[in-house]
Amino acid sequence: MSAPLARTRRTVLVGLVILGLAGAAFVVRRPLLMAAPACRAGRWHGCYDTENGLLLMMLVWLPVAALVVAALALCRRATGGAGAWRRSLAEVGMVYGTAPFLWMTLMPGPGAGVVPGRVSLVPLRDLMAMGPLGIGGNLLIFAALGFFAPLRFAALASLPRVLALGAGCSVLVETAQYVCRLDRVSSVDDVLVNAAGAALFGLASRRWWRTPARAPRPTDRARSVPAPAAEPAGPAAEPAGPAATAAPAAGPAARPGSASGPGAGPAPAAAD
Repeated sequence: MSAPLARTRRTVLVGLVILGLAGAAFVVRRPLLMAAPACRAGRWHGCYDTENGLLLMMLVWLPVAALVVAALALCRRATGGAGAWRRSLAEVGMVYGTAPFLWMTLMPGPGAGVVPGRVSLVPLRDLMAMGPLGIGGNLLIFAALGFFAPLRFAALASLPRVLALGAGCSVLVETAQYVCRLDRVSSVDDVLVNAAGAALFGLASRRWWRTPARAPRPTDRARSVPAPAAEPAGPAAEPAGPAATAAPAAGPAARPGSASGPGAGPAPAAAD
């Protein structure tokens, strides 16, 4: 993909995200504006202890989060770090999108510290009691973690691992609710819905996941090794043995007047 086309796609994606956030803010503008006076006055009650107030503060702090992403990315680019924008966006996104929902989940109820902890270990029993709003909220608790964690950590670039991450974090939250006696029910259905939300939002970012470097297999290593160059042809092969050599001469040449064979007698005497 060419650089201008990739830049255009990134711009369109960022624009769609901004339009989506603006549309969501417009839909919930009335509940958010109900908490605006308390948040503007800096009062804890009515702002930081309500869902509307926390969502309003998330929107207010969104530009600050964007500036933090830019500052981290520029610092990493100055030091020569690879993937500066990707890593910075993933880190800030995990914290910005998870911390407010954890705050709401760990918010104490009216009987905190007095009512003993309650546990519900029967799957799907509390799911119908949650209602659409409760299910949607539980899906969003670890949504940012499931979306950004595989972008930041290559070891988490797997759907089962993202599911396990969401389930593990949810178990820790439910345990904290029970141990701290926050007047909340520690339910297994919360764990199931939280883990499902992390997995669903992880699938949404799957095309941008970091994949761990794969160790080369023996076959790949054998293919990558170049074949040895052919050796130059050597001298002509020598004869295999003495049989291939020329046969030696039968013997010294016969002198004139000598017998031509072993059976020949002495030479005749010369005539007088």
